[in-house]
Amino acid sequence: MSECEHKKNAEKPTLKSEHELHGVAVNPRAVCNVCTRLYRDPKILPCLHTFCSDCISQLEPFSVFSRSYRDGPEKGIGGEAVEENRHAVTVTVLCPDCDSEVDIPPSGPVGLSTDHLALDEVFLETLVTNGPLGCDLCGEGSAESRCEVCCVNLCEFCCQAHRRQKRTASHSVQRLQELKSRGRLCRPVLCSLHPGQELRLFCQPCDLPVCLECAATLHRDHHCCPTLDVIDRHGDRIRELVTMSLRPRLERLERSLQKVEVSQEALQARVDATASEVRAFARGYASAVEAHCVSLLRGLEELRVQRRNQLHLQKAQLQQALLDVRGGVEFAERLLSCGSDAEILSAKGVTLRRLTRLAESSYDPHLATTTPDDGSSISFMPREPAGEVEGYPVVGVIHSKTVDHSRCTIEGEGLQRGRERQQGHFTLVCRDSAGEQMARGGEQVLISIVHKEKKNSTVETTVVDNNDGSYTVSYTPEEPGVYSVWVCVKAQHVKGSPFILNVKRKFRRHTGMFHCCSFCSSGGAKEARCGCPGTMPGGFKGCGHSHKGHPGKPHWSCCGSTVEQSECLPANVLAAVSPRGHLRTVEL
Repeated sequence: MSECEHKKNAEKPTLKSEHELHGVAVNPRAVCNVCTRLYRDPKILPCLHTFCSDCISQLEPFSVFSRSYRDGPEKGIGGEAVEENRHAVTVTVLCPDCDSEVDIPPSGPVGLSTDHLALDEVFLETLVTNGPLGCDLCGEGSAESRCEVCCVNLCEFCCQAHRRQKRTASHSVQRLQELKSRGRLCRPVLCSLHPGQELRLFCQPCDLPVCLECAATLHRDHHCCPTLDVIDRHGDRIRELVTMSLRPRLERLERSLQKVEVSQEALQARVDATASEVRAFARGYASAVEAHCVSLLRGLEELRVQRRNQLHLQKAQLQQALLDVRGGVEFAERLLSCGSDAEILSAKGVTLRRLTRLAESSYDPHLATTTPDDGSSISFMPREPAGEVEGYPVVGVIHSKTVDHSRCTIEGEGLQRGRERQQGHFTLVCRDSAGEQMARGGEQVLISIVHKEKKNSTVETTVVDNNDGSYTVSYTPEEPGVYSVWVCVKAQHVKGSPFILNVKRKFRRHTGMFHCCSFCSSGGAKEARCGCPGTMPGGFKGCGHSHKGHPGKPHWSCCGSTVEQSECLPANVLAAVSPRGHLRTVEL
Protein backbone atom coordinates (compact mmCIF):
# COMPACT_ATOMS: atom_id res chain seq x y z
CA MET A 1 0.00 0.00 0.00
CA SER A 2 1.14 3.53 -0.75
CA GLU A 3 1.34 6.33 1.79
CA CYS A 4 -1.64 8.03 0.10
CA GLU A 5 -3.79 4.96 0.71
CA HIS A 6 -2.69 4.88 4.36
CA LYS A 7 -3.94 8.46 4.73
CA LYS A 8 -7.16 7.60 2.95
CA ASN A 9 -7.79 4.70 5.31
CA ALA A 10 -7.00 6.93 8.27
CA GLU A 11 -9.44 9.59 7.01
CA LYS A 12 -12.26 7.06 6.47
CA PRO A 13 -12.54 4.75 9.46
CA THR A 14 -16.07 3.89 8.40
CA LEU A 15 -14.65 1.65 5.66
CA LYS A 16 -13.44 -0.70 8.41
CA SER A 17 -16.93 -1.37 9.69
CA GLU A 18 -17.03 -5.02 10.70
CA HIS A 19 -19.00 -7.75 8.94
CA GLU A 20 -20.03 -11.08 10.34
CA LEU A 21 -18.48 -14.15 8.71
CA HIS A 22 -19.38 -17.47 10.37
CA GLY A 23 -20.20 -15.58 13.53
CA VAL A 24 -16.80 -13.82 13.64
CA ALA A 25 -16.30 -10.12 12.94
CA VAL A 26 -14.06 -9.69 9.86
CA ASN A 27 -12.69 -6.81 7.82
CA PRO A 28 -15.22 -5.97 5.07
CA ARG A 29 -12.38 -5.24 2.61
CA ALA A 30 -11.46 -8.94 2.72
CA VAL A 31 -14.98 -10.21 1.97
CA CYS A 32 -16.66 -10.57 -1.44
CA ASN A 33 -20.11 -8.99 -1.48
CA VAL A 34 -21.48 -11.71 -3.78
CA CYS A 35 -20.48 -14.91 -1.98
CA THR A 36 -19.95 -13.16 1.41
CA ARG A 37 -16.72 -15.14 1.90
CA LEU A 38 -13.07 -14.19 1.86
CA TYR A 39 -11.81 -13.23 -1.60
CA ARG A 40 -10.60 -16.03 -3.86
CA ASP A 41 -8.63 -14.69 -6.81
CA PRO A 42 -10.11 -11.15 -6.55
CA LYS A 43 -10.59 -9.29 -9.82
CA ILE A 44 -11.27 -5.58 -10.39
CA LEU A 45 -14.22 -4.64 -12.62
CA PRO A 46 -14.02 -1.47 -14.77
CA CYS A 47 -16.19 0.26 -12.16
CA LEU A 48 -13.40 -0.41 -9.57
CA HIS A 49 -15.45 -2.87 -7.53
CA THR A 50 -13.76 -6.14 -6.60
CA PHE A 51 -15.28 -9.64 -6.62
CA CYS A 52 -14.07 -13.20 -6.75
CA SER A 53 -13.20 -14.45 -10.22
CA ASP A 54 -15.69 -17.32 -9.85
CA CYS A 55 -18.41 -14.91 -8.71
CA ILE A 56 -17.84 -12.71 -11.77
CA SER A 57 -18.04 -15.69 -14.10
CA GLN A 58 -21.39 -16.66 -12.58
CA LEU A 59 -23.00 -13.25 -13.16
CA GLU A 60 -25.88 -13.33 -15.64
CA PRO A 61 -24.95 -11.56 -18.91
CA PHE A 62 -26.79 -8.32 -19.49
CA SER A 63 -25.88 -8.21 -23.19
CA VAL A 64 -23.55 -10.05 -25.57
CA PHE A 65 -21.77 -8.34 -28.46
CA SER A 66 -19.83 -10.24 -31.11
CA ARG A 67 -17.41 -8.63 -33.52
CA SER A 68 -15.13 -10.12 -36.15
CA TYR A 69 -11.57 -9.15 -36.97
CA ARG A 70 -8.77 -10.48 -39.17
CA ASP A 71 -5.50 -11.84 -37.97
CA GLY A 72 -2.29 -11.17 -39.84
CA PRO A 73 -1.48 -13.30 -42.93
CA GLU A 74 -0.41 -16.88 -42.26
CA LYS A 75 1.02 -19.44 -44.61
CA GLY A 76 -1.45 -21.99 -45.72
CA ILE A 77 -1.25 -24.98 -48.02
CA GLY A 78 1.12 -24.29 -50.91
CA GLY A 79 2.85 -21.53 -49.01
CA GLU A 80 0.19 -18.91 -49.85
CA ALA A 81 -0.60 -16.21 -47.37
CA VAL A 82 -4.06 -16.64 -45.84
CA GLU A 83 -5.92 -14.14 -43.61
CA GLU A 84 -8.00 -15.83 -40.94
CA ASN A 85 -11.27 -14.30 -39.64
CA ARG A 86 -11.69 -14.43 -35.89
CA HIS A 87 -14.62 -13.51 -33.65
CA ALA A 88 -14.36 -11.71 -30.32
CA VAL A 89 -17.32 -11.93 -27.96
CA THR A 90 -17.75 -9.12 -25.42
CA VAL A 91 -20.08 -9.90 -22.51
CA THR A 92 -21.67 -7.06 -20.53
CA VAL A 93 -22.78 -7.67 -16.95
CA LEU A 94 -24.26 -5.53 -14.21
CA CYS A 95 -22.04 -4.76 -11.24
CA PRO A 96 -23.64 -6.25 -8.11
CA ASP A 97 -22.61 -3.17 -6.10
CA CYS A 98 -23.34 -0.13 -8.29
CA ASP A 99 -25.54 -1.75 -10.96
CA SER A 100 -23.34 -0.27 -13.70
CA GLU A 101 -22.92 -1.97 -17.06
CA VAL A 102 -19.36 -3.30 -17.30
CA ASP A 103 -17.69 -5.24 -20.08
CA ILE A 104 -15.91 -8.55 -19.44
CA PRO A 105 -12.87 -9.18 -21.70
CA PRO A 106 -13.21 -11.91 -24.33
CA SER A 107 -10.83 -14.06 -22.25
CA GLY A 108 -13.26 -13.88 -19.34
CA PRO A 109 -12.59 -12.81 -15.73
CA VAL A 110 -8.98 -13.98 -16.16
CA GLY A 111 -8.37 -10.92 -18.33
CA LEU A 112 -9.36 -8.56 -15.52
CA SER A 113 -6.76 -6.98 -13.25
CA THR A 114 -6.02 -8.73 -9.97
CA ASP A 115 -6.73 -6.79 -6.80
CA HIS A 116 -3.49 -7.33 -4.85
CA LEU A 117 -4.67 -5.06 -2.05
CA ALA A 118 -7.61 -7.42 -1.52
CA LEU A 119 -5.18 -10.36 -1.36
CA ASP A 120 -3.22 -8.54 1.34
CA GLU A 121 -6.42 -7.98 3.29
CA VAL A 122 -7.36 -11.66 2.94
CA PHE A 123 -3.97 -12.84 4.24
CA LEU A 124 -4.03 -10.35 7.08
CA GLU A 125 -7.55 -11.40 8.00
CA THR A 126 -6.51 -15.05 7.91
CA LEU A 127 -3.53 -14.22 10.06
CA VAL A 128 -5.63 -12.33 12.59
CA THR A 129 -8.59 -14.68 12.84
CA ASN A 130 -7.15 -18.15 12.32
CA GLY A 131 -4.46 -17.99 15.04
CA PRO A 132 -1.16 -19.96 14.69
CA LEU A 133 -0.25 -21.02 11.13
CA GLY A 134 1.71 -24.09 10.10
CA CYS A 135 4.95 -23.95 8.12
CA ASP A 136 4.35 -24.16 4.39
CA LEU A 137 7.71 -25.91 3.74
CA CYS A 138 8.08 -28.62 6.36
CA GLY A 139 4.48 -28.73 7.52
CA GLU A 140 5.54 -29.64 11.02
CA GLY A 141 6.59 -26.51 12.88
CA SER A 142 4.50 -23.48 13.74
CA ALA A 143 5.01 -20.61 11.31
CA GLU A 144 6.67 -17.59 12.81
CA SER A 145 7.84 -15.72 9.69
CA ARG A 146 6.69 -15.10 6.15
CA CYS A 147 8.71 -14.64 2.95
CA GLU A 148 7.05 -11.77 1.09
CA VAL A 149 8.72 -12.80 -2.18
CA CYS A 150 7.80 -16.48 -2.13
CA CYS A 151 4.51 -15.78 -0.22
CA VAL A 152 5.11 -18.74 2.14
CA ASN A 153 4.88 -19.06 5.92
CA LEU A 154 8.07 -20.36 7.56
CA CYS A 155 8.90 -21.92 10.88
CA GLU A 156 12.09 -20.92 12.66
CA PHE A 157 14.19 -23.75 11.16
CA CYS A 158 12.92 -23.25 7.59
CA CYS A 159 13.39 -19.49 7.94
CA GLN A 160 17.09 -19.94 8.71
CA ALA A 161 17.47 -22.39 5.80
CA HIS A 162 15.63 -19.95 3.50
CA ARG A 163 18.10 -17.22 4.36
CA ARG A 164 21.16 -19.50 3.86
CA GLN A 165 20.21 -20.47 0.34
CA LYS A 166 21.80 -18.31 -2.31
CA ARG A 167 18.65 -17.98 -4.43
CA THR A 168 16.46 -16.83 -1.54
CA ALA A 169 18.98 -15.08 0.64
CA SER A 170 17.91 -11.64 -0.64
CA HIS A 171 14.21 -12.25 -0.05
CA SER A 172 12.37 -10.08 2.44
CA VAL A 173 11.33 -12.21 5.41
CA GLN A 174 9.03 -10.64 8.02
CA ARG A 175 7.92 -11.99 11.36
CA LEU A 176 4.20 -12.78 11.54
CA GLN A 177 3.85 -11.02 14.87
CA GLU A 178 5.26 -7.85 13.33
CA LEU A 179 2.94 -8.11 10.34
CA LYS A 180 0.02 -8.65 12.69
CA SER A 181 0.93 -5.63 14.82
CA ARG A 182 1.34 -3.40 11.76
CA GLY A 183 -2.01 -4.49 10.38
CA ARG A 184 -0.76 -4.54 6.78
CA LEU A 185 1.46 -6.45 4.39
CA CYS A 186 4.39 -5.20 2.36
CA ARG A 187 5.01 -7.85 -0.26
CA PRO A 188 6.08 -7.62 -3.89
CA VAL A 189 3.69 -8.33 -6.71
CA LEU A 190 4.77 -11.49 -8.53
CA CYS A 191 4.37 -12.30 -12.22
CA SER A 192 1.53 -14.66 -13.05
CA LEU A 193 3.55 -16.23 -15.91
CA HIS A 194 6.82 -16.63 -14.03
CA PRO A 195 6.13 -17.49 -10.36
CA GLY A 196 8.78 -16.14 -8.07
CA GLN A 197 9.62 -13.24 -10.38
CA GLU A 198 8.68 -9.80 -9.07
CA LEU A 199 7.12 -7.20 -11.40
CA ARG A 200 9.97 -4.70 -11.34
CA LEU A 201 9.75 -3.34 -14.92
CA PHE A 202 7.04 -1.45 -16.86
CA CYS A 203 6.47 -2.02 -20.60
CA GLN A 204 5.42 1.31 -21.98
CA PRO A 205 4.03 0.10 -25.37
CA CYS A 206 1.91 -2.55 -23.63
CA ASP A 207 1.22 -0.33 -20.60
CA LEU A 208 1.83 -3.32 -18.30
CA PRO A 209 4.17 -4.13 -15.39
CA VAL A 210 6.41 -7.08 -16.31
CA CYS A 211 9.12 -9.20 -14.70
CA LEU A 212 12.71 -9.64 -15.94
CA GLU A 213 11.94 -12.85 -17.81
CA CYS A 214 8.88 -11.27 -19.54
CA ALA A 215 11.03 -8.32 -20.58
CA ALA A 216 13.67 -10.67 -21.98
CA THR A 217 11.24 -12.88 -23.88
CA LEU A 218 7.74 -11.59 -24.58
CA HIS A 219 8.65 -7.90 -24.50
CA ARG A 220 12.20 -8.01 -25.81
CA ASP A 221 11.47 -5.50 -28.60
CA HIS A 222 9.56 -3.14 -26.28
CA HIS A 223 10.88 -0.29 -24.27
CA CYS A 224 10.83 -1.45 -20.65
CA CYS A 225 12.02 0.66 -17.77
CA PRO A 226 12.13 0.20 -13.99
CA THR A 227 8.86 0.85 -12.17
CA LEU A 228 10.60 3.44 -9.99
CA ASP A 229 11.21 5.59 -13.09
CA VAL A 230 7.56 5.71 -14.21
CA ILE A 231 5.64 5.47 -10.94
CA ASP A 232 5.82 9.21 -10.37
CA ARG A 233 4.40 10.04 -13.79
CA HIS A 234 1.56 7.55 -13.63
CA GLY A 235 0.95 8.12 -9.96
CA ASP A 236 0.87 11.87 -10.48
CA ARG A 237 -1.72 11.41 -13.22
CA ILE A 238 -3.93 9.41 -10.88
CA ARG A 239 -3.24 11.84 -8.06
CA GLU A 240 -4.07 14.82 -10.31
CA LEU A 241 -7.40 13.33 -11.33
CA VAL A 242 -8.25 12.62 -7.70
CA THR A 243 -7.00 15.93 -6.32
CA MET A 244 -8.06 18.35 -9.04
CA SER A 245 -11.30 16.82 -10.23
CA LEU A 246 -12.70 13.92 -8.26
CA ARG A 247 -11.91 15.01 -4.70
CA PRO A 248 -13.70 18.41 -5.12
CA ARG A 249 -16.56 16.65 -6.82
CA LEU A 250 -16.63 14.13 -4.00
CA GLU A 251 -16.88 16.93 -1.48
CA ARG A 252 -19.64 18.61 -3.49
CA LEU A 253 -21.50 15.35 -3.76
CA GLU A 254 -21.16 14.77 -0.03
CA ARG A 255 -22.42 18.27 0.73
CA SER A 256 -25.28 17.86 -1.73
CA LEU A 257 -26.11 14.46 -0.29
CA GLN A 258 -26.02 15.93 3.18
CA LYS A 259 -28.38 18.69 2.09
CA VAL A 260 -30.71 16.13 0.55
CA GLU A 261 -30.63 14.07 3.72
CA VAL A 262 -31.29 17.17 5.81
CA SER A 263 -34.13 18.07 3.44
CA GLN A 264 -35.49 14.54 3.74
CA GLU A 265 -35.42 14.79 7.51
CA ALA A 266 -37.02 18.24 7.40
CA LEU A 267 -39.62 16.98 4.94
CA GLN A 268 -40.41 13.99 7.11
CA ALA A 269 -40.61 16.21 10.18
CA ARG A 270 -42.89 18.65 8.38
CA VAL A 271 -45.06 15.82 7.08
CA ASP A 272 -45.25 14.25 10.54
CA ALA A 273 -46.16 17.59 12.10
CA THR A 274 -48.77 18.25 9.42
CA ALA A 275 -50.14 14.74 9.83
CA SER A 276 -50.45 15.37 13.56
CA GLU A 277 -52.28 18.61 12.84
CA VAL A 278 -54.59 16.82 10.42
CA ARG A 279 -55.31 14.08 12.94
CA ALA A 280 -55.93 16.65 15.67
CA PHE A 281 -58.19 18.59 13.32
CA ALA A 282 -60.02 15.40 12.36
CA ARG A 283 -60.51 14.47 16.02
CA GLY A 284 -61.73 17.98 16.82
CA TYR A 285 -63.96 18.10 13.76
CA ALA A 286 -65.35 14.65 14.52
CA SER A 287 -66.05 15.77 18.06
CA ALA A 288 -67.76 18.92 16.77
CA VAL A 289 -69.82 16.92 14.27
CA GLU A 290 -70.79 14.46 16.99
CA ALA A 291 -71.77 17.34 19.28
CA HIS A 292 -73.78 18.91 16.45
CA CYS A 293 -75.46 15.56 15.80
CA VAL A 294 -76.40 15.25 19.48
CA SER A 295 -77.75 18.81 19.42
CA LEU A 296 -79.83 18.11 16.31
CA LEU A 297 -81.24 14.92 17.78
CA ARG A 298 -82.02 16.71 21.05
CA GLY A 299 -83.82 19.46 19.17
CA LEU A 300 -85.66 16.87 17.10
CA GLU A 301 -86.80 15.10 20.24
CA GLU A 302 -88.01 18.38 21.76
CA LEU A 303 -89.90 19.09 18.53
CA ARG A 304 -91.47 15.63 18.65
CA VAL A 305 -92.62 16.15 22.23
CA GLN A 306 -94.02 19.58 21.37
CA ARG A 307 -95.92 18.32 18.32
CA ARG A 308 -97.13 15.28 20.25
CA ASN A 309 -98.48 17.49 23.03
CA GLN A 310 -100.24 19.64 20.45
CA LEU A 311 -101.82 16.54 18.94
CA HIS A 312 -102.85 15.33 22.38
CA LEU A 313 -104.48 18.70 23.11
CA GLN A 314 -106.17 18.73 19.71
CA LYS A 315 -107.38 15.19 20.30
CA ALA A 316 -108.76 16.07 23.73
CA GLN A 317 -110.56 19.13 22.37
CA LEU A 318 -112.06 17.13 19.52
CA GLN A 319 -113.11 14.32 21.84
CA GLN A 320 -114.81 16.78 24.22
CA ALA A 321 -116.48 18.63 21.36
CA LEU A 322 -117.55 15.33 19.82
CA LEU A 323 -118.96 14.18 23.15
CA ASP A 324 -120.91 17.43 23.64
CA VAL A 325 -122.30 17.51 20.11
CA ARG A 326 -123.19 13.82 20.11
CA GLY A 327 -124.96 14.13 23.46
CA GLY A 328 -126.97 17.14 22.29
CA VAL A 329 -127.87 15.55 18.94
CA GLU A 330 -128.89 12.25 20.52
CA PHE A 331 -130.99 13.98 23.15
CA ALA A 332 -132.69 16.21 20.59
CA GLU A 333 -133.36 13.33 18.17
CA ARG A 334 -134.75 11.13 20.96
CA LEU A 335 -136.91 14.00 22.16
CA LEU A 336 -138.29 14.59 18.69
CA SER A 337 -138.82 10.93 17.91
CA CYS A 338 -140.11 9.64 21.22
CA GLY A 339 -141.50 12.64 23.07
CA SER A 340 -145.11 13.83 23.00
CA ASP A 341 -146.09 17.35 22.16
CA ALA A 342 -146.25 18.32 25.79
CA GLU A 343 -142.91 16.68 26.52
CA ILE A 344 -141.25 18.46 23.59
CA LEU A 345 -142.69 21.81 24.59
CA SER A 346 -141.73 21.37 28.21
CA ALA A 347 -138.09 20.56 27.32
CA LYS A 348 -137.94 23.04 24.46
CA GLY A 349 -136.26 25.82 26.42
CA VAL A 350 -133.31 23.95 27.82
CA THR A 351 -132.86 21.96 24.62
CA LEU A 352 -132.75 25.04 22.40
CA ARG A 353 -130.35 26.81 24.72
CA ARG A 354 -127.95 23.85 24.67
CA LEU A 355 -128.20 23.28 20.94
CA THR A 356 -127.79 27.00 20.23
CA ARG A 357 -124.72 27.11 22.46
CA LEU A 358 -123.28 24.09 20.64
CA ALA A 359 -124.03 25.53 17.20
CA GLU A 360 -122.52 28.90 18.10
CA SER A 361 -119.46 27.39 19.76
CA SER A 362 -116.19 29.09 18.79
CA TYR A 363 -114.56 25.71 18.27
CA ASP A 364 -116.06 24.76 14.91
CA PRO A 365 -113.51 22.44 13.30
CA HIS A 366 -113.04 22.66 9.54
CA LEU A 367 -110.78 20.47 7.45
CA ALA A 368 -108.27 23.26 6.90
CA THR A 369 -107.88 23.94 10.61
CA THR A 370 -108.05 20.41 11.96
CA THR A 371 -105.63 18.71 9.58
CA PRO A 372 -103.44 16.73 11.98
CA ASP A 373 -99.72 17.42 12.00
CA ASP A 374 -98.17 14.27 10.49
CA GLY A 375 -94.61 15.65 10.67
CA SER A 376 -94.34 16.27 6.94
CA SER A 377 -93.06 19.77 7.69
CA ILE A 378 -90.01 18.37 9.49
CA SER A 379 -87.06 18.05 7.14
CA PHE A 380 -83.28 17.87 7.38
CA MET A 381 -81.19 20.17 5.15
CA PRO A 382 -77.72 18.55 5.14
CA ARG A 383 -75.97 21.27 3.12
CA GLU A 384 -77.33 24.33 4.89
CA PRO A 385 -74.76 26.11 7.12
CA ALA A 386 -75.42 25.67 10.82
CA GLY A 387 -72.84 28.04 12.28
CA GLU A 388 -69.91 26.85 14.37
CA VAL A 389 -69.57 24.18 17.03
CA GLU A 390 -66.43 24.24 19.19
CA GLY A 391 -64.84 26.56 16.65
CA TYR A 392 -65.53 24.31 13.63
CA PRO A 393 -68.03 25.24 10.90
CA VAL A 394 -70.77 22.64 10.58
CA VAL A 395 -73.67 22.08 8.21
CA GLY A 396 -77.05 20.47 8.59
CA VAL A 397 -80.23 22.13 9.88
CA ILE A 398 -83.61 20.70 10.85
CA HIS A 399 -86.49 22.73 9.50
CA SER A 400 -89.90 22.38 11.15
CA LYS A 401 -91.78 25.40 9.90
CA THR A 402 -95.12 24.89 8.18
CA VAL A 403 -96.80 27.14 5.68
CA ASP A 404 -99.59 29.30 7.05
CA HIS A 405 -101.82 30.13 4.08
CA SER A 406 -103.20 33.18 5.81
CA ARG A 407 -99.68 34.60 6.15
CA CYS A 408 -98.46 34.03 2.60
CA THR A 409 -97.91 37.20 0.56
CA ILE A 410 -97.69 38.03 -3.12
CA GLU A 411 -95.35 40.69 -4.46
CA GLY A 412 -95.33 42.38 -7.85
CA GLU A 413 -97.77 44.36 -10.00
CA GLY A 414 -98.14 41.42 -12.36
CA LEU A 415 -100.88 40.04 -10.14
CA GLN A 416 -103.23 43.02 -10.73
CA ARG A 417 -102.20 44.41 -14.12
CA GLY A 418 -100.97 42.89 -17.35
CA ARG A 419 -100.54 43.58 -21.05
CA GLU A 420 -101.74 41.58 -23.99
CA ARG A 421 -98.93 39.29 -25.33
CA GLN A 422 -96.45 40.68 -22.84
CA GLN A 423 -94.94 38.54 -20.09
CA GLY A 424 -96.09 39.35 -16.58
CA HIS A 425 -94.46 38.40 -13.27
CA PHE A 426 -95.30 38.17 -9.60
CA THR A 427 -93.71 36.40 -6.64
CA LEU A 428 -95.40 34.19 -4.05
CA VAL A 429 -93.69 34.26 -0.64
CA CYS A 430 -94.64 31.39 1.67
CA ARG A 431 -94.58 32.27 5.37
CA ASP A 432 -95.11 30.44 8.62
CA SER A 433 -97.54 31.27 11.39
CA ALA A 434 -95.11 33.87 12.77
CA GLY A 435 -95.01 35.67 9.43
CA GLU A 436 -91.38 34.66 8.74
CA GLN A 437 -90.42 33.56 5.26
CA MET A 438 -89.88 29.86 4.82
CA ALA A 439 -86.17 29.13 4.36
CA ARG A 440 -86.70 26.24 1.96
CA GLY A 441 -88.67 25.38 -1.14
CA GLY A 442 -90.43 22.26 -2.26
CA GLU A 443 -94.02 23.34 -1.54
CA GLN A 444 -96.80 22.27 -3.89
CA VAL A 445 -97.73 25.56 -5.57
CA LEU A 446 -100.64 25.71 -8.01
CA ILE A 447 -101.33 28.80 -10.12
CA SER A 448 -104.40 29.01 -12.37
CA ILE A 449 -105.31 32.06 -14.53
CA VAL A 450 -108.73 31.87 -16.26
CA HIS A 451 -110.65 34.52 -18.25
CA LYS A 452 -113.75 35.48 -16.29
CA GLU A 453 -115.98 35.83 -19.35
CA LYS A 454 -114.37 33.20 -21.57
CA LYS A 455 -114.04 30.16 -19.35
CA ASN A 456 -112.19 28.24 -22.04
CA SER A 457 -109.53 30.96 -22.25
CA THR A 458 -106.73 30.00 -19.85
CA VAL A 459 -103.22 31.32 -19.53
CA GLU A 460 -100.23 29.01 -19.27
CA THR A 461 -98.09 29.76 -16.22
CA THR A 462 -94.53 28.91 -15.18
CA VAL A 463 -93.57 28.55 -11.51
CA VAL A 464 -89.88 28.69 -10.54
CA ASP A 465 -88.92 27.47 -7.06
CA ASN A 466 -86.19 29.78 -5.68
CA ASN A 467 -85.47 27.32 -2.83
CA ASP A 468 -85.77 30.10 -0.26
CA GLY A 469 -89.52 30.00 0.36
CA SER A 470 -90.34 32.23 -2.64
CA TYR A 471 -91.74 31.20 -6.02
CA THR A 472 -91.55 33.31 -9.17
CA VAL A 473 -94.60 33.08 -11.42
CA SER A 474 -94.57 34.21 -15.04
CA TYR A 475 -97.38 34.21 -17.62
CA THR A 476 -98.22 35.69 -21.05
CA PRO A 477 -101.91 36.47 -21.75
CA GLU A 478 -102.99 36.21 -25.39
CA GLU A 479 -105.97 38.57 -25.19
CA PRO A 480 -107.13 41.45 -23.01
CA GLY A 481 -109.82 41.19 -20.37
CA VAL A 482 -110.43 40.38 -16.74
CA TYR A 483 -108.92 37.17 -15.40
CA SER A 484 -109.30 35.21 -12.19
CA VAL A 485 -105.99 34.14 -10.60
CA TRP A 486 -105.99 31.20 -8.23
CA VAL A 487 -102.94 30.91 -5.97
CA CYS A 488 -102.91 27.69 -3.95
CA VAL A 489 -100.32 26.04 -1.71
CA LYS A 490 -100.90 22.36 -0.91
CA ALA A 491 -104.31 22.60 -2.60
CA GLN A 492 -105.43 25.47 -0.33
CA HIS A 493 -105.94 29.09 -1.33
CA VAL A 494 -103.64 31.68 0.14
CA LYS A 495 -105.16 34.74 1.70
CA GLY A 496 -106.95 36.87 -0.94
CA SER A 497 -107.14 34.12 -3.56
CA PRO A 498 -108.66 34.16 -6.16
CA PHE A 499 -107.29 37.52 -7.32
CA ILE A 500 -108.49 39.78 -10.13
CA LEU A 501 -106.09 40.44 -13.02
CA ASN A 502 -106.81 43.18 -15.55
CA VAL A 503 -105.10 42.60 -18.87
CA LYS A 504 -105.06 45.56 -21.21
CA ARG A 505 -104.54 45.42 -24.92
CA LYS A 506 -101.04 45.65 -26.21
CA PHE A 507 -99.47 49.10 -26.13
CA ARG A 508 -99.28 50.44 -29.70
CA ARG A 509 -96.10 52.38 -30.26
CA HIS A 510 -95.89 55.23 -32.75
CA THR A 511 -94.21 54.40 -36.04
CA GLY A 512 -93.81 57.98 -37.30
CA MET A 513 -92.29 61.16 -35.89
CA PHE A 514 -93.60 63.88 -33.62
CA HIS A 515 -93.42 67.00 -35.84
CA CYS A 516 -95.03 70.36 -36.53
CA CYS A 517 -95.97 69.47 -40.15
CA SER A 518 -94.81 67.14 -42.92
CA PHE A 519 -93.60 70.09 -45.05
CA CYS A 520 -91.08 71.13 -42.39
CA SER A 521 -90.03 67.64 -41.28
CA SER A 522 -89.43 66.48 -44.86
CA GLY A 523 -87.68 69.60 -46.06
CA GLY A 524 -90.48 70.50 -48.51
CA ALA A 525 -90.86 67.08 -50.14
CA LYS A 526 -94.19 66.74 -51.98
CA GLU A 527 -94.39 63.00 -51.38
CA ALA A 528 -94.22 63.37 -47.59
CA ARG A 529 -97.47 62.28 -45.94
CA CYS A 530 -98.97 62.79 -42.50
CA GLY A 531 -101.65 60.99 -40.47
CA CYS A 532 -103.46 64.24 -39.62
CA PRO A 533 -106.35 65.49 -41.90
CA GLY A 534 -104.31 68.53 -43.03
CA THR A 535 -103.74 69.23 -46.79
CA MET A 536 -101.66 71.64 -48.90
CA PRO A 537 -102.22 72.95 -52.43
CA GLY A 538 -99.64 72.58 -55.18
CA GLY A 539 -99.47 68.79 -55.27
CA PHE A 540 -98.23 68.29 -51.67
CA LYS A 541 -99.58 65.11 -50.09
CA GLY A 542 -98.90 66.10 -46.49
CA CYS A 543 -99.87 68.92 -44.12
CA GLY A 544 -98.49 72.37 -43.63
CA HIS A 545 -98.74 75.25 -41.17
CA SER A 546 -101.99 77.28 -41.36
CA HIS A 547 -103.33 75.09 -44.13
CA LYS A 548 -106.64 73.32 -44.20
CA GLY A 549 -107.04 70.52 -41.61
CA HIS A 550 -103.75 71.20 -39.77
CA PRO A 551 -104.18 70.49 -35.98
CA GLY A 552 -102.46 73.75 -35.13
CA LYS A 553 -99.91 72.05 -32.82
CA PRO A 554 -97.17 69.37 -33.03
CA HIS A 555 -98.53 65.90 -33.67
CA TRP A 556 -97.51 62.35 -34.68
CA SER A 557 -97.08 61.79 -38.40
CA CYS A 558 -98.30 58.19 -38.14
CA CYS A 559 -101.71 58.79 -36.56
CA GLY A 560 -102.08 62.55 -36.05
CA SER A 561 -102.24 62.31 -32.25
CA THR A 562 -101.25 65.59 -30.60
CA VAL A 563 -100.14 63.92 -27.32
CA GLU A 564 -96.50 62.98 -27.43
CA GLN A 565 -96.66 60.36 -24.63
CA SER A 566 -99.55 58.33 -26.02
CA GLU A 567 -100.46 55.18 -27.91
CA CYS A 568 -100.73 55.18 -31.67
CA LEU A 569 -104.38 55.58 -32.70
CA PRO A 570 -105.86 52.50 -34.40
CA ALA A 571 -106.97 52.52 -38.02
CA ASN A 572 -110.70 52.67 -37.26
CA VAL A 573 -110.22 55.91 -35.30
CA LEU A 574 -108.22 57.43 -38.14
CA ALA A 575 -110.89 56.44 -40.64
CA ALA A 576 -113.53 58.22 -38.57
CA VAL A 577 -111.41 61.37 -38.28
CA SER A 578 -109.92 61.62 -41.78
CA PRO A 579 -111.59 60.62 -45.05
CA ARG A 580 -108.14 59.96 -46.49
CA GLY A 581 -107.69 57.00 -44.16
CA HIS A 582 -104.59 56.09 -42.21
CA LEU A 583 -101.56 57.68 -43.93
CA ARG A 584 -97.96 57.36 -42.78
CA THR A 585 -94.96 59.48 -43.45
CA VAL A 586 -92.75 58.04 -46.16
CA GLU A 587 -89.13 57.45 -45.42
CA LEU A 588 -87.04 60.30 -46.81
